[in-house]
Amino acid sequence: MKQAPWMTEDHVAYGDTVRQFLSRELTASMERWTTQGYVEGDFWRKAGDVGILGASIPECYGGGGLDRTFDAVAFLEYSRTGDTGWGLGVHNIAAHYILGYGTEDQKKRWLPGLVSGQRIGAIAITEPGSGSDMKSISTRARKQGDTYRISGSKIFITNGQTANLLCVVTKTDPGAGSRGISIIVVDTEEVDDGFRRGRKLKKLGMQRQDTSELFFDELSVPAENLLGGVEDRDSTN
Repeated sequence: MKQAPWMTEDHVAYGDTVRQFLSRELTASMERWTTQGYVEGDFWRKAGDVGILGASIPECYGGGGLDRTFDAVAFLEYSRTGDTGWGLGVHNIAAHYILGYGTEDQKKRWLPGLVSGQRIGAIAITEPGSGSDMKSISTRARKQGDTYRISGSKIFITNGQTANLLCVVTKTDPGAGSRGISIIVVDTEEVDDGFRRGRKLKKLGMQRQDTSELFFDELSVPAENLLGGVEDRDSTN
């Protein structure tokens, strides 16, 4: 690979590994992904085995313990393939939301699965009536004892059909403005009623990318799934 000035021998070696994996596994799958409209879970798990999904996640959570420049190398090699279907970027952001703001228990619960590809991450922000303006979202989470009840809908969610770990942006205190917005992590494998996936949306381009609607109808989620453990992070300052 062409070496940028900041790259070390370790970056080059890592980039070679990523490039070989993508050439072997991704390129051969692109036509199938275009037809089915999503990237299957088996590919995510293979990427996890190679170390692409958690290079900059600490080793104690199953990651490579490297710095974020190694993620940049992975994104660079992925961009060389010309593919736009694999939601690697969103998955990476979800993992770093949890790493940056999660409690120790939350990091231990969710990061190893995101690193291994057993869990596919998504970020549920965009809504039909407000776009990505978080202050205008209408999705609500009402606290009831040791649970939250989430109601609302999301649209244009990357990895929406396949993700099993959703970072859902919701209002926990509608009267508090931006300070009343929280992220609640929804593990779709642990919920029964109250959550469903809508359409896998048809688009003019990016046909391989899984972009979907999500619906929440009084979905019950443990209060411990509130990212960071507190609704108003400013109150801890």
